[in-house]
Amino acid sequence: MLSTKFSGDVILRNKQLGLSEYKFLLRAIVSSGIGEETYAPKMVFEGREACPKQEDGLMEMDEFFLVSIDRLFKRSGISPSEIDILVVNVSMLASIPSLASRIINLYKMREDIKVYNITGMGCSASLISINIVQSIFKTQKNLKSLVVTSESLSLGWYKGNNRSMILANCLFRIGGCAMILTNETSLKNQAMLNLKFLVRTHHGAKDESYEACLQREDEKGLVGFHLDKNLPKAATRAFVDNLKQIALKILPVKELLRFAILLILKNMARKYDKAGSIRKPTINFKEGVDHFCIHTGGKAVIDAIGQNLNLSEYDVEPARMTLHRFGNTSASSLWYVLAYMQAKKRLKKGNQILMLAFGAGFKCNSCLWQVLRDLNEATVWEDCIKNYPRKDLANPFLEKYGWLQNVDPETFHVPDVYEISE
Repeated sequence: MLSTKFSGDVILRNKQLGLSEYKFLLRAIVSSGIGEETYAPKMVFEGREACPKQEDGLMEMDEFFLVSIDRLFKRSGISPSEIDILVVNVSMLASIPSLASRIINLYKMREDIKVYNITGMGCSASLISINIVQSIFKTQKNLKSLVVTSESLSLGWYKGNNRSMILANCLFRIGGCAMILTNETSLKNQAMLNLKFLVRTHHGAKDESYEACLQREDEKGLVGFHLDKNLPKAATRAFVDNLKQIALKILPVKELLRFAILLILKNMARKYDKAGSIRKPTINFKEGVDHFCIHTGGKAVIDAIGQNLNLSEYDVEPARMTLHRFGNTSASSLWYVLAYMQAKKRLKKGNQILMLAFGAGFKCNSCLWQVLRDLNEATVWEDCIKNYPRKDLANPFLEKYGWLQNVDPETFHVPDVYEISE
């Protein structure tokens, strides 16, 4: 597991960092909302993150495949030979043959299986994979699909000192999930969820949104994942446009009418210079949604979505605790959040779950699930769910390195083993 102490040791291994970059990264770790029990690639623990091999990325994926997919087949009672469609999304690793082909070889799947291998779609890729399956299901019946969602960090490690690129080293963690989707009516009694709606928003035509997060080289030719200062703005625009579409699908007419009337009144008040007399109207998504499954992109992301949707601390608790326990696992993070709800026995038959994910492009994808039966399996949270929710999510680094908050360079302590770059 990746403790904060070990994270600090990893930072020290990068001799490209100067004093300001070192302090910047430690501050990022302290304020990230990520806890002491997240996971990183094996090469990081072996001290080889600066010189990864292609095999590191493949082995990282194999370890996940063998655990998650094996467990899924065993629990569902469905064999690999029954799978009609395979969709794999891993954004940062494009191998030849593809990772999807690797899974087919590993499980000796049928020759007529329909295969889709998605890369480069970022943290929202899981819902894109589901959308692909959804589209196929509309044209054919009695199909079973295996959807595999993960991310490879081994080959995406940035070795330089550009602040906009090195931050990704601290924020992302490894993880993944596998699920079976089907439109076979005979399997309805085994199903957990039913997909009601899915909406995808893509702002790639806007330069600012396209450049908000992308893989590129720095001025020294070192490849990394760039997070632009305009990322929050790009995410907000995509988020708002996506909500406009899905709100019409998931909210009752009475709530839409209430919002429309308040909006008209607000516009009329503005016309007569009395806009301040009426509060800005907001949509109450709780009229059509029971649970909110939010991408764990970071503490700020969770806080912003919670504030914009007027969610309670109870509503954002699953995302906040998932970020603390597992970190930002990219596209698979939604399913860790869902698993938290499941382990806490929140999901009851008939409940509606709204999933929200963001990704490079810039994209915002959302979908609504209906719970088909009471769900209470602990799954991935089995060994720790009794410890959550935690009241105190303060990072141990904050107590140990409180001087990080002091902006006076003279009070900033640098370990003796650290050499500051000129």
